[in-house]
Parts: sequence; structure tokens; C-alpha cells
Amino acid sequence: MGKRHSMRSSTGLVEIIVLTEKFTFNPKEGIDNPVMVITDDADSVSTPSPRLCVLKREEGESYGFHLRVERGVQGHVIRNVVSGGVAARSGLQDGDRLLEVNNCYVDDVSHPEVARKIKLSGHQLCLLVLDGEEYERAVSRGQDLQGLARVHKGEGCKPPRLCHITRDPVSGLGINFTPVEGEKGRFSVSLVTGGAAEKAGVCKGDRLVWMNGATVSDLTHSALSRMMKKCGNHITILVIDSESEKNYMRERMPILPTIAVPHNLPYRARKRNLVCGSEGYGFLLRLEKTPSGRTYHVLREMDGGSPAQRAGIKDGELLLEVNGESVESLKHEEIVDRVRLSGKQVSLTTIALQGLDFYTKLGLSPLLFCVDDADEKEKESSPPTSAAEPQKETDGSCKPRHCSLRKGPLGFGFNLGCVPQSPGTFVSQVAFGGPGQSAGLHVGDVVMEVNGQNVEDKYLEDVIMLVKEGGHFLSLEVMDKTDYSKLKQTDTPVRDTTDSEEDDSYEISSL
Repeated sequence: MGKRHSMRSSTGLVEIIVLTEKFTFNPKEGIDNPVMVITDDADSVSTPSPRLCVLKREEGESYGFHLRVERGVQGHVIRNVVSGGVAARSGLQDGDRLLEVNNCYVDDVSHPEVARKIKLSGHQLCLLVLDGEEYERAVSRGQDLQGLARVHKGEGCKPPRLCHITRDPVSGLGINFTPVEGEKGRFSVSLVTGGAAEKAGVCKGDRLVWMNGATVSDLTHSALSRMMKKCGNHITILVIDSESEKNYMRERMPILPTIAVPHNLPYRARKRNLVCGSEGYGFLLRLEKTPSGRTYHVLREMDGGSPAQRAGIKDGELLLEVNGESVESLKHEEIVDRVRLSGKQVSLTTIALQGLDFYTKLGLSPLLFCVDDADEKEKESSPPTSAAEPQKETDGSCKPRHCSLRKGPLGFGFNLGCVPQSPGTFVSQVAFGGPGQSAGLHVGDVVMEVNGQNVEDKYLEDVIMLVKEGGHFLSLEVMDKTDYSKLKQTDTPVRDTTDSEEDDSYEISSL
């Protein structure tokens, strides 16, 4: 069985599997064999105890900790916890490993995406962590960390729902709130059957948590009724079923919009993926001032049939991100540079001005419920079959395969492994539905080239650096391990190309 170590980088999870010899008991050596370890039975079956840390910060205040990925250390590591700061007061400790952010399991998520989730949480943040030593023991024993997080929350605990209700001309909003007897600030939901609220995802008996950006725990029933009258034709509420509410209260977990499932929201930011055409992307980027006095980067004048128009971008949409990076603090010239440096492909996250106003009034980030067009297209094109890895197509010839990948929200969607103290890298895991699988990677594939550079004689650390240098795009030359072994046995040259052909391959991989 192999020892498992992890390295994380901006490219997502890269797993190193170190193959070790299997230990066989030798009776002549007896119990003094140094490979054998005697442990206490109670310790060997002890269950790690995750801790929930709830962080609340004021406007302009930081959470007071750093999240790091360290060489030779597994997991997302908590470091530099400021004494007396928000994180320290919540119970966060140096060396803790992060399991969940706002109820979302992140141990197998890339570092940039975890950092993004934290930034989008606003002024309140829920972190489920495990002591560093407990984490390492759990990993060494092969314990299911995600299952451990589920047990901590309790079976059957469902997330809250963020529901937007539009008034029906006949039945109105179709919802009423009744105070829970003997419990101040808690309200139960009653519905008009088939009414607007029910259609928006609200269920009978739900508990009301939040309305139009305001928590209701400090409100009286009369104050809540006044809020309802002022809401006009629309209302956005956060609700949760009563059983899940009990679980959250028992674990002292706050019920927040940041952990909610969206229902019927009128606006969603969208991540559009564009491939450059012969005339560019086909839009103008302008810095414009709105009537409120704020300035935004606005997409204008989409050319007919251009990549921007085909991606569904509308005139006047606001630019929020370029390749997953927020443009809020960037100058116009810096944004243009980032688009140009992306090569022939770029992802733009946009939202309508009305959508930005909608989330601003609710006190939420417009990126919180962002929709990735690539994910939606992938779901539409995926056949309704089991999640098993698809059968590989082979033609019987020992030829390498070219795989071009664009990094998704969770990285490139594959892990790398190596043989200890030896050059050479192989694909050890491929995430179902991820960029790696879409590009045609398979478990066991031998990596021969990264972004046009041969890596057959390179060590894993060097391969990782090449992947990182490629940014959001990655070009791999791989071969099935069986074919690769045959190739090496016969000493058949892998490629017979001219310099110009190699240059062409490199250019294609950068797109």
C-alpha cells in the first residue's frame, strides 16, 4: 500500500503517491522488527473531533489569520492567528486544518477556490477545522474526513434556502408568518397552496431566518408585519426546515445566506467562456459612472456573431471577474492586460446592473450564486449514466494523446503520482465531470509533455512547477501506461517532429 502525501498549488490538488514495499512478517526477526508499531487499541480507533469556529468581523476589520498550503504538509493550514483577533476569539488555532467553509467541504478543493469562498462570505464566516495532529493521524489511517464532517453536522441536516417571491396579482405573496410559541424572534411559515411563495421554493412549516437582508431573531411579530407591508411586489427570504434548524441550533451553527441553496433568484452572475475569433472577442470594455456615482467596468457594443455575443453577454453588463480574479480593485489598463495575456481563451464573469443592485440591497456578494456556463453545458451534454469512468478508446497503436485543459473552479480535475526517488509522472486520479476527464485523461496515463516541454525525465516537483507556470490553461501529452511500457521496451521514438511542429504544438497549448 502506498503512503499518500498532498501538495496544493494554484493549479488545484496535486497528489503524490509514493509506492513503498509491502511489509512481510519474518518470524525470525520477531516483534523487534522496526517496521512494526504497537499502538494502544483505544487510540487506534479514536474518532477525531472537528471544531466549529464562527467568525464575526466588523466593517474594515480582518479575520486575523492566514490560510496556507505548505510543502510537505497536507491540507489547508491555518497560520498566523492574531492574538485577541476575530479568529483567535472564535477558537481557531495555529496549525489547524480546514475541512469546511460555510458548510461546504473543501479539503479536496484547490487553495484559490477556498480563499475565494472565504472572501465571498462577507462579515460572518463558519469554519469547520481539525487539530493539525488529529488531521495527520486521520489521513494516515485513511479515515473519511468528509464523512467526519457530515457526522458533525448530523444526519439529514439540510441547507437553508434563499427564496425570491414575486407577488401574484390574485393571491399576493402567498405566505404568512406565525410566531413560534414561547420563543421570541422565531417564526413559522404558512403558505397559500400553489401560491407565489410555494412556487419560489418555500415549504409549509419552514422557519423564517432572514428577510430582505435583515435577520428576524430580534423582531416582534408586529415589526415583521410592517416589513412585509413595505416590501412591495417582491420579497427575498431565507428559510430552513424545522428539523435542520434544530441541528444548527444544537451545534451552535449560524444559518446564513452564504450557505443557502438559491431558489427563483431574479439575477445570477454568469461566468462566460470565450474563445478569441479572427477579430478578437467582439466587445468594448468601458469604465462608466452610474447615477449613484460609482464607476464600473462595462461591456458594450457586442459585434454580431462575435464570441462575446455567442457567449450570451448583453450590452451594458458589468464585469466582475477575469479568469476568476475579481476586477473590483483593478484599473482599466490592468484588466485589458489580463485579457490579452489569457491568449486565445478567457473567462469573464458578468452581471446586469440591476442584478448588482439586487445583491447590494441584500448585503450579499453578486458572486455568491454565480453560474458557470461551462458547467451547465457539461451537464446538458453528459449522458444520464452512472458516474463510472468512461471506457478508453484505443486504436492499438502506441501513440501519445494531446489533452488541452482549462482550469475550472476546482482546478484541472486530476491528480498526479510518482515513483519515489525516480523521474516520471503519471495520472493517479481523474475527477468525474472535471476538465481532466473532459480532455480525455485516464487514471494511469503517463505524462510525457507539459505545455510543449518533455517531462519524461523530470521529477514530480518540476512537473508541478511547469503546470503552475501555465496559469489557467494546460497542454498535456500523455500515453496509456501499457502502451508506454511497450514503447520503452521496443525503444520506438515517441515523436518524430520538426522544430516548427514543436513550436506549433506549444502555441496550441497556450490557447
